[in-house]
Amino acid sequence: MNIAIIIAGGTGHRMGQDIPKQFINVYDKPVLIYTLEGFQKHPEIDAIEVVCIDGWHDIVWAYAKQFNIDKLKWIVSGGNTGQESIRNGVYNLEGKCGDDDIIIVHDGIRPLVDATVLTDVIAKCRKYGNAVTSLPYNEQIFVVDDEISTVKYIPRETLRRVSTPQAYKFGKLDWAYHEAFEKEIGIYGSAYTNTMMVELGERLYFAAGSDKNIKLTTKDDLEMFKAYLKSDTDNWLK
Repeated sequence: MNIAIIIAGGTGHRMGQDIPKQFINVYDKPVLIYTLEGFQKHPEIDAIEVVCIDGWHDIVWAYAKQFNIDKLKWIVSGGNTGQESIRNGVYNLEGKCGDDDIIIVHDGIRPLVDATVLTDVIAKCRKYGNAVTSLPYNEQIFVVDDEISTVKYIPRETLRRVSTPQAYKFGKLDWAYHEAFEKEIGIYGSAYTNTMMVELGERLYFAAGSDKNIKLTTKDDLEMFKAYLKSDTDNWLK
């Protein structure tokens, strides 16, 4: 099976709205539903689990029924951090998944996940055991020397931008979260599954990415998302 864990446990303070940003309506549809639809429509996704803020579970079930997200099988309460939320989602799948089942972890506030990206991350995970969505880094990166100047840069050819979706075989993923939380490795600050895996000594494999796969963090991101939804693709572009 290929199971998506959609992380929607944040409160979204940086968006500055009265409700969590994953539940903000854009053109009469919650952001989270746009995200879930990408997984619902993909033929290789068998089931969906949402990790959600307490008090919003019934609302997610209601939205899923309204928008025909019938692949949604479980809703789990989030934790105090992103890593705790992912851990809760992984632990809930114990006894439901086999070691070789593929688990796709994705941010609920990345509503423009592309089908080709999902296909590639699943294929790479099937081949290598894991896969992380990635893109080349196209800007120049300099290292701060004394806060106002620099004498060193990092060649951009050596860098990749990594985001979600990320895919892992369930057996390794479940082991990793038990190991990380027991030994307090890779679970604090901005840590995510990918950084935790590296801190645990695992090698990660790159999969395809998309610049449209934006994360809705600020109001400007929300406006960009709305622009993407209204944009037309020129058929002559290769």
